[in-house]
Amino acid sequence: MNNQEAKKILILFRPGSADEKDSSFDEARQLAKTDPELARWFASHCESYLILRPKFQAIPVPPGLKEQILSERKIYRPYFLKYSRPLLALAAVLVLLLGIIFGLESFRGGAERYSAYRKRMIESALRSYSMDLTTNDPAQIRGFLNTNNAPADYRLSGGLKSAAVVGCVVSSWQGNPVSMICFKTGRPMAPGDQSDLWLFVASRKTVSNAPSSSEPVFARVNKATTASWSDDHNIYLLAAVGDQTLLAKYVSNAP
Repeated sequence: MNNQEAKKILILFRPGSADEKDSSFDEARQLAKTDPELARWFASHCESYLILRPKFQAIPVPPGLKEQILSERKIYRPYFLKYSRPLLALAAVLVLLLGIIFGLESFRGGAERYSAYRKRMIESALRSYSMDLTTNDPAQIRGFLNTNNAPADYRLSGGLKSAAVVGCVVSSWQGNPVSMICFKTGRPMAPGDQSDLWLFVASRKTVSNAPSSSEPVFARVNKATTASWSDDHNIYLLAAVGDQTLLAKYVSNAP
């Protein structure tokens, strides 16, 4: 299977649905773990689906629509009346699609963008993932990220410099690369877990409304506690399952 064949299969994949356990997607998803370009495309596809799905679910069903469909019988109408309803329905669909398109653009540049980015990154850390590179050598990690066009010019806080690094993943947000550096805190981990402390680094140009200060901002997202800060070039998002006290020692002396 090549890159294009995998895309034809993965374009039908619906994240968060029964497709997660559908074996027909296994080969294409496995290829996405080893092909950085396909991985970024697949992540962008999943992000778009997760954005669109609640918008469609929020469209209200007109009262009595089911009863009307079941009770209607064929009625012959004048030409204008016969075709006006389908034309109005088509116009409504076009308006809806335009609204979604403009809504997505607003979402991408609006005030909610950083919270959406943060939620998406935390979800990727909490579910199972495969390391693109497994190593405890920070220099190798920076070299790998740089080779794959992901942010590699990050600066670690004093606490993170002493943390046990175990590898990295090249993730993405809206088609832009995001570096995911994985650490171990030394706490007991569940079987199969590879790390329990994650640092996401993205260019400041790619995510709007992010914290603009070097002072960490803490927030709770799902089961994780997060700390966010920035420097002149990058946005930093640190996360772990635990309380704020756990993260505080790793973000001390944040740049």
